[in-house]
Amino acid sequence: MNKVFKVGLIGCGHIAETYFRAQKYFNNIKIMKCADINNKAAEKCASIYGIKSLSVNEMLNDKEVEIILNLTIPKAHYKVAKKALLHNKHIYSEKPLAINFKDGKELLNIANKKKLYIGNAPDTFLGGGNQKSKELLEKNTIGKINLGNAIFAFPGVQSYHPNPESWFSKKEGGPVIDMGPYYLTALVNLLGPAKEVSGSIMIGVNYRTIGIGPKKGKKFKVECPTTYLSTVVFENDTVIRLTLSFDVIAHQRNHIELYGKKGSLIVPDPNMFGGSVYICKKLGDPWKEFKTEKMSLGKINIRNKSLRANESSTNANYRGAGLSEMAYCIENRKKHRCSGELSLHVLDIIQSTMKASKTGKKQKIKTTCKIPKKFTEKEIRKLLN
Repeated sequence: MNKVFKVGLIGCGHIAETYFRAQKYFNNIKIMKCADINNKAAEKCASIYGIKSLSVNEMLNDKEVEIILNLTIPKAHYKVAKKALLHNKHIYSEKPLAINFKDGKELLNIANKKKLYIGNAPDTFLGGGNQKSKELLEKNTIGKINLGNAIFAFPGVQSYHPNPESWFSKKEGGPVIDMGPYYLTALVNLLGPAKEVSGSIMIGVNYRTIGIGPKKGKKFKVECPTTYLSTVVFENDTVIRLTLSFDVIAHQRNHIELYGKKGSLIVPDPNMFGGSVYICKKLGDPWKEFKTEKMSLGKINIRNKSLRANESSTNANYRGAGLSEMAYCIENRKKHRCSGELSLHVLDIIQSTMKASKTGKKQKIKTTCKIPKKFTEKEIRKLLN
């Protein structure tokens, strides 16, 4: 039987509900307490889930809490994570690791020095869709991959989020920070680390209108690029053309397509855990489907209508898997998959993409990382209720 780690949640916003729901799937994590800079938000969260609310400082100094779950806004990730580490807590944060590379590297240095675990979303690459893709690629099903395409494109979060301004702010906004981690983490898991990036940017419209909530109808200024078109070259020389955009009403392209010497492979939505993988090995032949619904982290468990382009209304969402896997690795002194090393490399790609797009010059990726090992069904079942 696995040890159940006592988790303290900081940041009682939109994503917190997802992590509370994760507790019913995973047997080694329990959110015991919550905190937020907005005391009313923490008290409301505590009331809903029957736990205790604390101030942030009380949480950091609480000796019962073993892991801090950092669900704050992106610009606060570094500050909260650093404080948690300095208080000798293991830390698992939502994406991205930090807003800038320097801060992310500092977090890893502190964690390594204090021999603490630092984990980071996204953990969607642990799901059936990406893991089935990984299995097929490791079997050399489509041969050496030369190139590919990846796209996330929709009109923006302002239509369904009551406080969308941060997605369009100068320091923490734009699709490369919001959705880049999902796509780049999935690609690194499948292809290995990246070595070079180039790109270009655009701002579709200068003002957006909030479409829901108490501020419905309010216009706000867009302060950051809302479309990135980048070319990422990986260490194995695979070239991926990546589109990340908040300026597209609709499209019919696949999320990720990889083109090998012996065929092509379609990877399902990296923002979710499930979805089918497709392979075609001869021009004109039908695509062969590889379903993931019978995989432990591929079983459909949500049936919500999606507002995002090309996103299935039936999918698998097991966010919290990365936190659970990290807790298991802490107990058993193993290397976890949603590691700080992986997250720092992805942050490096993101920062380099932003710089390359702004300057028009190719950027070398400063870091590298090990490719995460395949997450086997045997390993997953150890974590499930």
